[in-house]
Amino acid sequence: MLRLEPRAQLGWAQALASPLIALALTLAAGVLLFTLLGKDPAQALSLFFIEPLKSAYALSELSIKAVPLLLIALGLAVCFRANVWNIGAEGQFVLGALGAGWVAMHAGPGSSGWILVPVQILVMSAGVLGGMLWAGIVALLRDRFNTNEILVSLMLVYVATLLLNYLVYGPWKDPNGYNFPQTVLFDASTRLPRLIPGLRMNLGLVIALVLVALLLVFQFRTYCGYALTVGGLAPAAARYAGFSSRGAVWTALLLSGGLAGLAGAVEVAGPLGQLTPYVPVGYGFGAIIVAFVGRLHPVGIVFSSVLMSMFYIGGELAQSRMGLPKSLTSVFQGLLLFALLACDQALLYRVRWQANSAKRAAA
Repeated sequence: MLRLEPRAQLGWAQALASPLIALALTLAAGVLLFTLLGKDPAQALSLFFIEPLKSAYALSELSIKAVPLLLIALGLAVCFRANVWNIGAEGQFVLGALGAGWVAMHAGPGSSGWILVPVQILVMSAGVLGGMLWAGIVALLRDRFNTNEILVSLMLVYVATLLLNYLVYGPWKDPNGYNFPQTVLFDASTRLPRLIPGLRMNLGLVIALVLVALLLVFQFRTYCGYALTVGGLAPAAARYAGFSSRGAVWTALLLSGGLAGLAGAVEVAGPLGQLTPYVPVGYGFGAIIVAFVGRLHPVGIVFSSVLMSMFYIGGELAQSRMGLPKSLTSVFQGLLLFALLACDQALLYRVRWQANSAKRAAA
């Protein structure tokens, strides 16, 4: 009979090889898929991997997609390292957008008398608090009632989406918006400044890169980050060392929710400039793949977020230029995830043939 036998501890080279091999397998599957659809594979793949990089405008649009994915994936990496499975980052993203949107709608030019800090800081802070509030519900239920954080966080995504729809279709709807479900456009003073005139790349990119550096220090140079990692890898050892499992749950979920909420704030105070029912676009779910492709490491997540952003932009280009369904983005995401899981299993385990014990005894 066949059985899987664990290999020895993997080195850095093998850990980095897995996502690269997975990407190569994804490309091969993409070539086969486009061929079966009767499309030129070279042209299709160029839309995914060349067009998003070929000009300053393309790089600017790439950053717009990459920043929310990067922020959310950074928080998810902390959770997953601590063995806390936050699957509801999309809901925390939406609550961050709602918190930032509320502040942006009430912090226009006429409010300068009571605002003592730059308005953008208030908008970003409201986004962080919104995401932390939504993740805090998950942490509370896990801590007090031992509920499953996977199910609770996932179900709260739908609650957050319904709350967004209620607000933009009801109390927050722009009275001069021709009955479209959207809020008023946010004042320019509440929006994130653009880094390059004429392009949509904004200060969110700088915020995300600074947080990458801070998360590097937190995860690998602080006591709290070390405690979270040990708790995820060896819970028994963490308890023996006196690390608090309750504290790990709260820290991981609040940090993850805060970063997802910040991503929502960056999205609505950056390219969108208002709240609509289309704020949730799947970044919270796509960021799960980003985190694992990046090996749960902040630097790796930077590169994987760029790759995932190329899938988003490539899917839009393939739809408009080749008549292919936009769902190709999800297809590529799924192919990459399954290829990565397969590569990880191949590297972590080897297949061994073991003779049946009953036959050996009879012999």
